[in-house]
Amino acid sequence: MGILNNFGDWMGFLKDRVAQAQGAGLDQQTIQAVAHQIGDYLAAEVEPRTPEQKLLKEMWQVANEQEQQAIANVVVKLVQKR
Repeated sequence: MGILNNFGDWMGFLKDRVAQAQGAGLDQQTIQAVAHQIGDYLAAEVEPRTPEQKLLKEMWQVANEQEQQAIANVVVKLVQKR
């Protein structure tokens, strides 16, 4: 995935996906739940390519379920503010 090579590109990609989800009528809670599922997948299956991705993966791996949801929520908010 080329978008994983640059953190800015990755965040832009996420911003577009969140906007699409909102356009499709998904509420914030559903978007955040999906973000959590994506975080689980990325942490388990995708090798980080940038320092920011490595930090997020490390944080995800040491976090409990509630903390992971908080990380996912913050990432959603971050891309919405961009």
